[in-house]
Amino acid sequence: MLEKQEKRNKRHKKIRARISGTAEVPRVCVFRSSKHIYTQLIDDENSKIIASASDLKLKGKKNKLLKAKEVGKMIAKKAEELKIKKVVFDRGGYKYHGRVKALAEGAREGGLIF
Repeated sequence: MLEKQEKRNKRHKKIRARISGTAEVPRVCVFRSSKHIYTQLIDDENSKIIASASDLKLKGKKNKLLKAKEVGKMIAKKAEELKIKKVVFDRGGYKYHGRVKALAEGAREGGLIF
């Protein structure tokens, strides 16, 4: 039986086979640990990380869902500064619910188009 991490990696590999980012339409990659959430804008053609955001810099006592939404807004703001409107969402093999969904909604509220 596959371990939890191996299953996620297998799902992520399938997702990555279908999507990739460019300089004009980068990939928004999500990584979720038990305590924190991280996201990056990636240009796969040039293998470059364009921008990144995480909840490590957020202050105050908030629950993880609110922090994830704030991280989504942060990455959208950084993308706006780089004149990027449209992106491809890579959920990283995680189910699209909870913190991953909150991050995506925060990014949409910030102005990104998936």
